[in-house]
Amino acid sequence: MGRVDGKPFPTLPDAVPVARFSCADDLRDAVALWTAWLSGERRASSHTIAAYGRDLVGFFDFMTGHLGAPPALVDIDALTAADYRAYLAFRAREVERASVARGLSVIRGFVRFLERRGLAANAALAVLRAPKLPHSVPKPLSIADAGDIIEAPAELVASAWQAKRDVAVLTLLYGCGLRISEALGLSRSEAPLGSQLTITGKGQKDRFVPVLPAVREAVADYIAACPYPLPREGPLFVGARGGPLSPRLVQQKMTTLRRALGLPETATPHALRHSFATHLLGAGGDLRAIQELLGHASLSTTQRYTSVETDRLLAIYDSAHPRARA
Repeated sequence: MGRVDGKPFPTLPDAVPVARFSCADDLRDAVALWTAWLSGERRASSHTIAAYGRDLVGFFDFMTGHLGAPPALVDIDALTAADYRAYLAFRAREVERASVARGLSVIRGFVRFLERRGLAANAALAVLRAPKLPHSVPKPLSIADAGDIIEAPAELVASAWQAKRDVAVLTLLYGCGLRISEALGLSRSEAPLGSQLTITGKGQKDRFVPVLPAVREAVADYIAACPYPLPREGPLFVGARGGPLSPRLVQQKMTTLRRALGLPETATPHALRHSFATHLLGAGGDLRAIQELLGHASLSTTQRYTSVETDRLLAIYDSAHPRARA
């Protein structure tokens, strides 16, 4: 247990080993307090906390060389905009702009946390601008390609039950707009065999998703064919040896499928989620409803799909309008 102002708090989670932080004890303890807050109050996942921890490790490592000694809480108070810019310039030589921007966001969040706890304060971060990122939009599959992806596993897997499993997983991703982690995190008792599914997504927020008959049929078909017992609280989707199905295996399956079907590299499992949203929007779906179905905290995140649909409509216009063809 570490201590700040005489108060004990948990050490860092296993995903972020304490020994990796090149900093003074008081700052290391503050990091542990922050991660405990992320986990307990913000309900951040262990993967998120680990990613944030890696960004802080890199920042502290740079500051150790930059300052000539491992940083302490008092050094956080004294850092200038030039110090932060030096770090950003150093990171820009190693990683892409998106990673630099994320690292700066993590540092801002950590320092704001220290300020709220009265442990440190630094106004220099307010004058810094994150690197400009290129505008990106989701890259969904066409309706035909999404259908081919879902139907193809039976032709590419030797085991019939594994083919049914793959069809069920891919149908769930496309039919309900789930993330891989959400689909593979379902237990047998949560199998989507009814008209509605409750999903616990990012931030431990629950959302309700309608389940199409095609999804129910695919999942039921897989359960009936699975040669392993599926305990109520055990994983719904299992691998070849009966253990939990790995996300990596689903990604590899999509790689095999897109190569067999001649689809672009953007045809990933997550592209099925993008396809779910884009195809709903194209069929007249309400943006707010799609936001709820996807579990997006901000409508601006969902609005990215309007750009995709606009591009599609313009392409149709260019190919169909007589004056455009002329």
